[in-house]
Amino acid sequence: MKLDSAGLQVLSHEECMRLLPSSPIGRIVFTDRALPAVQPVNFCLDGDDIVIRTAAGSKLAAATRRAVVAFEVDDFHPVERTGWSVTVVGLARVADEPAEIARLEGLPLTPWVRGRDQFIVITTVEATGRRLGSFGSGRWD
Repeated sequence: MKLDSAGLQVLSHEECMRLLPSSPIGRIVFTDRALPAVQPVNFCLDGDDIVIRTAAGSKLAAATRRAVVAFEVDDFHPVERTGWSVTVVGLARVADEPAEIARLEGLPLTPWVRGRDQFIVITTVEATGRRLGSFGSGRWD
């Protein structure tokens, strides 16, 4: 087991990708008018790609078009002081091919807000993560 300088367990790429879909909400980090912006979104995985839905004319859709973004998911137990955090860095793009859109519509990704008719696909370039607490195999390791 590898630990970082703070004593947190460093998660492998595989462990990061396994943990990622265990939380229904993630946060996408993007640039909006040259400033960092963060937005919570529901998502699903399509292989190692992260898929979200947004409105076609939204700031998020415009800002993520062929942009490098970060995506973060975590799960913590504040009383036990255990948990984990995973960050993915990748290239975002709007799905615009009819065949891909049809395939993505079959994913278990239901928007929580009306009008989310455009798919954003984040191709994972790097996935990193840390675990806090004891390091067993359960959810709150």
